[in-house]
Amino acid sequence: MDFFVAYLKMGFEHISDIKGYDHMLFIIILCSVYKITEWKKVAILITAFTIGHSTTLALSALKIIITNSALIEVLIPVTILFTSLANLFYNTDAKPKNINYNYWLALIFGFIHGMGFSNFFNALMGDSMNIIYPLFAFNVGLELGQLLIVAMFFALYFAVNKLFKIEQKSWILFISGMGAGISLIMILERIK
Repeated sequence: MDFFVAYLKMGFEHISDIKGYDHMLFIIILCSVYKITEWKKVAILITAFTIGHSTTLALSALKIIITNSALIEVLIPVTILFTSLANLFYNTDAKPKNINYNYWLALIFGFIHGMGFSNFFNALMGDSMNIIYPLFAFNVGLELGQLLIVAMFFALYFAVNKLFKIEQKSWILFISGMGAGISLIMILERIK
């Protein structure tokens, strides 16, 4: 059981580590187009991201794919920028125009974010081919961490909305604009 808890904790810390704020920022930007009442859609969205993330971790641990960490470190903020721009141009109504689009975005970009952690995960696994149990525990922790981030984000949105009566469209524009700006800075820092 300690083995499971260790990997679960690692997954939770991976997504909630403030030093790796790029993953948190992506989750927040991705969820910013939803209302608090759409929590089931958000949970599915987060799970789609986890599936993408865990798929690339598994493929990398099994040495099926080899990642270029420098390229991936640039692509991660590109996913944030793309999602921010998609929110600004396609999801500015009170309800997103194409929910399925967001699920595919989360899944595909989850592949890229998973590659960002694959080298560390591979180092943990060593030559072991028995990755199912550690990968499962890691992803349970990842999912719990993401759900906590989303809950905190929606709690902030609820509080801000109660205090300032901000329309959802303005909230989406603010959060997505902030995400676009931060991701551009991260891209520039990482291509130096």
